Amino acid sequence: MGSLKVPCSFGGKAALLVPFPASRFRVPQSHCYRPSSTGWRSFPGFVLQSLELVYPNSSCSVHSGRVHLTARASVQPATKKLVGDQVKDLPNSGDSIRQRFLEFYAARGHKILPSASLVPDDPTVLLTIAGMLQFKPIFLGKVPREVPRATTSQRCIRTNDIENVGQTSRHHTFFEMLGNFSFGDYFKKEAIKWAWELSTIEFGLPADRLWISIYEDDDEAFAIWQDEVGVPAKRIKRLGEDDNFWSSGVTGPCGPCSEIYYDFHPERGESNVDLGDDTRFIEFYNLVFMQYNKKDDGSLESLKQRNIDTGLGLERVARILQKVPNNYETDLIFPIIEKASELANVSYAVADDCTQRYLKTIGDHMRAIVYLISDGVIPSNIGRGYVVRRLIRRAVRMGRLLGIKGDGLGDIEGAFLPVLAERVIQLSTHIDSDVKNRAARIFDELKREELRFVQTLERGEKLLEQILAEALLDSEKSGTAPCLSGKDAFLLYDTYGFPVEITKEVADGRGAGIDMNGFDAEMENQKRQSQAAHNVIKLGVENGADLTEKVPDTEFVGYDTLCANAVIEGLLVNGNPVIQVSEGNEVEVLLNRSPFYAESGGQIGDHGILYVSNAGNHQKAAVEINDVQKSLGNIFFHKGTVTQGVIEVGFEVEAAVDAKLRQRAKVHHTATHLLQAALKQVLGEETSQAGSLVAFDRLRFDFNFHRPVTDDELMEIEGLINRWISDSTLLETKVMPLTDAKRAGAIAMFGEKYADQVRVVEVPGVSMELCGGTHVNNTSELRGFRIISEQGIASGIRRIEAVAGDAFIEHILARDNYMKQLCSTLKVKAEDVTTRVEALLEELRAARNEVSAANAKAAIFKASTITCKALSVGTSREIRVLVESMDDVDGDALRSAADYLLDALQDPAAVFLGSRPGEGKVSLIAAFSPGVVELGLQAGKFIGPVAKMCGGGGGGRPNFAQAGGRKPENLLGALEKARQDLIAIISEKAG
Repeated sequence: MGSLKVPCSFGGKAALLVPFPASRFRVPQSHCYRPSSTGWRSFPGFVLQSLELVYPNSSCSVHSGRVHLTARASVQPATKKLVGDQVKDLPNSGDSIRQRFLEFYAARGHKILPSASLVPDDPTVLLTIAGMLQFKPIFLGKVPREVPRATTSQRCIRTNDIENVGQTSRHHTFFEMLGNFSFGDYFKKEAIKWAWELSTIEFGLPADRLWISIYEDDDEAFAIWQDEVGVPAKRIKRLGEDDNFWSSGVTGPCGPCSEIYYDFHPERGESNVDLGDDTRFIEFYNLVFMQYNKKDDGSLESLKQRNIDTGLGLERVARILQKVPNNYETDLIFPIIEKASELANVSYAVADDCTQRYLKTIGDHMRAIVYLISDGVIPSNIGRGYVVRRLIRRAVRMGRLLGIKGDGLGDIEGAFLPVLAERVIQLSTHIDSDVKNRAARIFDELKREELRFVQTLERGEKLLEQILAEALLDSEKSGTAPCLSGKDAFLLYDTYGFPVEITKEVADGRGAGIDMNGFDAEMENQKRQSQAAHNVIKLGVENGADLTEKVPDTEFVGYDTLCANAVIEGLLVNGNPVIQVSEGNEVEVLLNRSPFYAESGGQIGDHGILYVSNAGNHQKAAVEINDVQKSLGNIFFHKGTVTQGVIEVGFEVEAAVDAKLRQRAKVHHTATHLLQAALKQVLGEETSQAGSLVAFDRLRFDFNFHRPVTDDELMEIEGLINRWISDSTLLETKVMPLTDAKRAGAIAMFGEKYADQVRVVEVPGVSMELCGGTHVNNTSELRGFRIISEQGIASGIRRIEAVAGDAFIEHILARDNYMKQLCSTLKVKAEDVTTRVEALLEELRAARNEVSAANAKAAIFKASTITCKALSVGTSREIRVLVESMDDVDGDALRSAADYLLDALQDPAAVFLGSRPGEGKVSLIAAFSPGVVELGLQAGKFIGPVAKMCGGGGGGRPNFAQAGGRKPENLLGALEKARQDLIAIISEKAG
């Protein structure tokens, strides 16, 4: 066999001619073709990259003028074209569509704002699931609008329909939502007209292929679409509340929607049209008219500020404009699929449906995985970390099903996800330019997680084998058909990454079934939990909302002073507005201005006092403040207790911050900046902050790192920071545009939202960060720095706790006092403490060994007295069986006794011992000789059910197993069960 591989670049030619020994092979340029049993399948919107023709060396087979050969094709979406010698983007590339959308609305007075992080600054939502999420505080009226109109391209994650990814043409876990927003500015008429203009003029979609849906009662929208835009009434569909009325929750902002659909098959006519028919229509633009507030009784009242919230799916529009059959085959995703195809050594164009589904799923998941890790989400078993871990495991599993070995490039021990991530990062320039800077960390995290999961998969295979063996054994005992429970099948699916199809295939091969109803129930339960956690944006209004609407933002003056006069603008007790509060009551005080720092950026709120002096008609009063929090806007809630007198709204107060506690917070905040700089210098620039706490007594710093920090590295970090402290460097604080700060190299926190003007705190030559916290004037104020602990808190996340300033001095003095007490107790000098402790430990080890040896001897002696209790079981082959209680013998001694008995009884023999080594404790041992194991008995499996009776569990090898329990009162019953089961099984097998 031989082959000819021809690169294909079309640029205007009508046909592709491939030289062939006996003929020519012609492929029209307008389509890409796929061979099938009936000929060549057309792929409109694709161009061939290369075509490999495989043919006999000696001659070619020609029948009826046709050459019979094998072809392997490589294709790509037609989003680039050859102009001269240069490849140019077509106007319908994904990047072009995104840019054209943003520029379209920018030309109509909208400010282009950046995408928010996938990790939202919103405790009610796990991940960013919609373009409007970053504007939620504005829609609630809790934050004043900075611009009347905005437009964004928002990165989003949704996993509620994860099982549909790769199955349908449009479902994704990661997608980009293009949006235009009005905050009390324009409304329905402008939103509808611009959406139509964008669709038909800017993107050039045929007007006769566009259908409109509106809310059933929205006559205003109907009139605009029909009378002002010109859409025929028969192509405007009225739909019910489930489809076309948007609500943020049980109460809160809501309003009717209108959607634009594209018709792929207008030839099917205009009668009995169902816009929900995915084979014909795709909804690509959704307009939400936020005009009502839903009250507790379900009634609607008009909002004072009507808003517009829209979403246009980039992947969906790219599919339409690039004329491809699904979203995956657009230039936004297909290059990732193409790379996965290369690693799997398959061709997407000629692959079967199952292979294509796996490739599409991998292409989708890789985008979600890369952007989640880039935004600081680390794989774990909870929250956001579980989302990315699950996506990684699905991608790895499908890669293995496709046949990808190792990294797909020859390293059988390597990982292939980093190879695919490199392709995702190449496509990220116009989505998130910061992703490339985080590439090294993304690759490292993916490699670790993939290799770890491969081991999990192998453990899953072993677990499946164990579950099948138990199901077959239970079936044999009960006389029923063997069946795996739905719970076990779901455990294999969810924890170990086994597709239920694979589990079913393996089970079928062993003659066992699967409880699919139970599996579906487990899956449905997880979906409900996922939807509840991931896909509801709560816009409910809390208690006190009316008050905060009337109260202006708090002016913070605490950078320059710790004492200021202010006016009480509002009071809250248990979240409810009140006019006055008397002595002894807890209260939240809202001031017009404040020197108190409100908790943010990891730094806790200030403590202090609010004083009301004798004046006018009111008496002296005081409020002790022990916390300060900030609302979604910039209103400070001073939380505390009225310790004297009565306070009222309108009173003037003197607000005084506790200066000593403020200094402690300042010291620890500056120390946190120095710590991050030291970590980057010692461990590498890819190290980044994952969370922090700046408290009065310590600082806590969480950071991304894949291993424990060594003692030497910790000493180096401490040394660097203490050197910077001794340098007595003056800090510099500036306010500048965000773009200038980033250009200057200032570090920003992942997921943090920044205004156009930002505060930059710099320790010249050491660190520069965007930070609104309070800081010392000079590094010498830190006095000293000491790391208290370093530990892992999640996969890939480390935590350092440290002290500085007064807390550092207190820590050193306390440690010195502990040392003095230790020296006094041990009667040695400080420098001799280590030697003395090591000697004591050695003496302790020796004493424990002596006790253990004595216990073992006592246990063996006791065992020698019970050998006579062994039973002989079996007729064809006599097997000695001994099941006994050893009273209070500990686990190690029990093992020695079992070994002695097995030798004394000789092969074949089975020994099962139990004891109560302490209060609330049970120890069990199963020891089987080779002759017993040959019969099919396994100690590790036999001991499990017995241990469960004692409230515990355990396992081990076929010849030896240990278990423990917490119910010693059940020991005798458990031993009796073990005796009866052993006799029954051996009697059956040894006849």
